Order: sequence, then structure tokens, then C-alpha cells
Amino acid sequence: MMNGWEKSDSAVVATKPANNAGKPAAEWVEPRAGTKGNAGQFNTCRAQDRGSVSHGLERVRQAARQRKKERFTALLHHVTIDRLRESFHALKRKAAPGVDGMTWQYFEAGLEDNLQRLHKQVQSGAYRALPVRRQYIRKPDGKQRPLGIAALEDKITQRAVVDVLNAIYEEDFLGFSYGFRPGRSQHDAMDALSVAIDRTQVNWILDADIRNFFDGLSQEWLVRFLEHRIGDQRIIRLVRKWLRAGVLEDGELSVSETGTPQGAVASPLLANVYLHYAFDLWAQRWRRLEAKGNVIISRYADDIVVGFEHEADARRFWDAMRARLEKFELTLHPEKTRLLEFGRYAAARRQRLGLPRPETFTFLGFIFICGRSRRGAFQLQRKSRGDRMRAKLRQIKDDLRRRWHDSIPEQGKWLKQVVQGYFAYHAVPTNFRALHAFRHHVRTRWLRALRRRSQKDRPSWAQMTRIADTWLPRPRILHPWPNQRFAVKHSR
Repeated sequence: MMNGWEKSDSAVVATKPANNAGKPAAEWVEPRAGTKGNAGQFNTCRAQDRGSVSHGLERVRQAARQRKKERFTALLHHVTIDRLRESFHALKRKAAPGVDGMTWQYFEAGLEDNLQRLHKQVQSGAYRALPVRRQYIRKPDGKQRPLGIAALEDKITQRAVVDVLNAIYEEDFLGFSYGFRPGRSQHDAMDALSVAIDRTQVNWILDADIRNFFDGLSQEWLVRFLEHRIGDQRIIRLVRKWLRAGVLEDGELSVSETGTPQGAVASPLLANVYLHYAFDLWAQRWRRLEAKGNVIISRYADDIVVGFEHEADARRFWDAMRARLEKFELTLHPEKTRLLEFGRYAAARRQRLGLPRPETFTFLGFIFICGRSRRGAFQLQRKSRGDRMRAKLRQIKDDLRRRWHDSIPEQGKWLKQVVQGYFAYHAVPTNFRALHAFRHHVRTRWLRALRRRSQKDRPSWAQMTRIADTWLPRPRILHPWPNQRFAVKHSR
């Protein structure tokens, strides 16, 4: 069963019909949403997080769209003082400084002189990238995630170059690629995946995760991938400088031939370029030529979900994918990569056989569940991951200790922002119970903190309920159903 949305130019999850159809099946490839109709406009969607692109980059975009194999040999002149200024103003004002100790406010004090100097260094080749300062943040599983903090001038330069490169690569990246791309969010990826599972005959899900991707990718392969489209060696040298700048940790400098620093402005784009050539193009070709049934694909950075109609296709793809990634010095995480029976038809089959409901899988902070609506029909449900919620609650508990002596209104204003931020991401349909549980646990931890800080003024549960109703937002669904938002964004 194939629907009109799967044939649209705007479709954003890769699908294909069975190869054993009566006639050769046409390839239904999904370009980036909103590509058509932009050529005649003066302002178009642009780099990682901002809204419009200059006329010069629009010409680059058009050339990239029309000539898919062309190498761009003159790009550095697009890194202008104006673009560096825009990059500077797009940075966070209160971000931690890098190894040079330079803050946003210090750079702003002599902004024009600093931009003139930086621009001259970039254009002349005198620019030197500084090492990345490494810090660690706690992951939900208790492990430490390394985070790189680049120097301010490196952030400015990287953002400006990323603007230029995005004008090219946004015309090349495939529709099922979502991670860190302009105009695409985690919810767009989940909407497309949900609609595809609901409307396509999918019986098996391959939930794949690449082990240590950002730290393990080959810098040599990355540069070779870039050179497919980038012929300007000045841009390539800039990328090499960022990759080889090294990491400064506890006063010791280490330089690696693998990986791209997590937290660097250029890292998301470079990661997407790597996986575009290492996985996306291959997966699209495999889906078209090798699969016997329907296949859907959705990728957000190194989190990959592939759905199959037939188990045999799934297992052949898994083996081929493992070999493909190993060719480019990547490996699948053995514990986080698994194949499971999942989907509307899988759930119906298991019910007929008297088997339990299909297993669940996680994607972008949610658990995907084969559930049922109030009327008993199949319903793909999403629920917030319990480990992520517990990690957030532990963080709130620790922050409450630091705010021990703040007044109740001050604590309330802060907790209101925290709860609103959590709801902004997690308030999706079918997740109301998790939202209610999160608010309840926040209220409980707030009550414990207030009781422990004073032996005399110990609020009761009834008093705490009134305080929470004053400050904490009540749970409510903020996001539309996936098919509704998908239909709006991809009306064709």
C-alpha cells in the first residue's frame, strides 16, 4: 500500500515499492523539503540556524542544484566581513570561553577592528586555529560525554564557512537526513518516521547506532568526501586546521587523526557530509536496487532507523550496512543496534498468534510503542524515555540545592522555565502521562527542598500543591499529531 505522500518531491522519509512489481518501479527520491520554487526568490533558508542567504550564496546554491557533480573552486571570497559579523552576533553571549579566554563582550568592545584583523588572516592564510578546551557533561546512563569548547574567533570563522558550505550541501543532502540541518528539527524527523510507519507496510525496524561516531570518524576520509564538491583548497586547509588543532585537557595538548570536536560549530555539518557519502547515498541505492519490499529510512546525526516489509531484507541490509561502515572506519554499536518486529501489520500478526505486543525502540529521546487508541485501532505511540526523565530530575535536585536559600518566588520562576522547556520538547500526543509524572516529581523534589532548609516553616502537601499551581505549568499537549504537521509541511 503506497500513498500519495510517498511520491511527493517533498517526502522526507525514504520509501520504495517492491522490486518485483509488474513494471520497473520508478525511483521515488525525496529532495530537501521546499527546494522547488526557491530559485526565483531573493531570500532562502540558509545555514545551520539562520534565516536568509545573500545573493552571492544564492548563485552558489543554484549552481549546486543544477550541476550535481561540479566542484566549487572559488568559495573563500564569500567569507566576507559582513558574514563574519553576522556569525559573531549569532553566537551565545554567555558561552564559556575557549583556551584564549576571550569572551563575547571583550571581542565586541573592538568589534570592527577585530573583524578586519580576523578577515585579513582568513583570506591571507595566516589564520591559525586554537586547540579546543575539553569539558565533560554527564550522560543519562551515568557516563561522561566529552564536549569541546572552541575559541571565540574559531567559532566565528567556522560559522561563516558553514554558511557558505551549506549553500552547496543543502542541495545534495537527502530527504531522510535531519540532524542539525536548517529548517529541520527532531520533531520533523519523528513526524516523518511516524507517518511512514503508520502508512507503509513496515513489519521490521532496524534501530542502529554508530559507536563513538564524532570521535571515531576518519579525518582523511572526511577531507576526501569534501573534495568531491569543494575544489577551493583554501577552504580545505581551513577544515584541516580545525581538525588538527587538537584538544587541551588538564594542561596537556593531544592531537588525533580521527574525530571532529563535539561542540565545535563546524562539527554537525562535517558529520553530515561524512554520513552522506558513507551511508545515505549507499542506503538509497540499496533500497532501490536490492530490497524486495518496502523500505523506509530516517537518520538524525548518527541515530538511524530503517523499516522493512520483509525480515530477509532487514537482515541483508544489516550485514551490508555493517560492511559498508567498516569500509569507512565506523562500527555499529553492538548493544544499541538491534532488529525488532514492529508496525501495524506486525502488531496484528502477533495478536493473531497470541504473542505479546511488539518490542519498543527509542529515537530522539522517545520510546516508540505499538499501541491502541481508545477505539481499539492501531496507534503508534510515543513516550518520554524514563532514563532521560530521571537524569533531568537529578539535575533539578542538584540545582535546587544550589538555590537553597532563594525565596519561593525566585525558585518558582526558575522552575517554571525548566518545566516549560521540558514540555516544549516532550508535550507530544500520547505522552500526557509522562508530562504529568514529570511535573509531579518536580513538585515532590521542591517540597523536600523547602522542608529540609527550615525546621520551623515546613510546608504541608496541601500548601505545596497551591505553590506548585501558582508557578508550575500544568501538563498539556503542545505538538500536533504527526500526520497533521507532516501534511502542513508537505502538502503535496
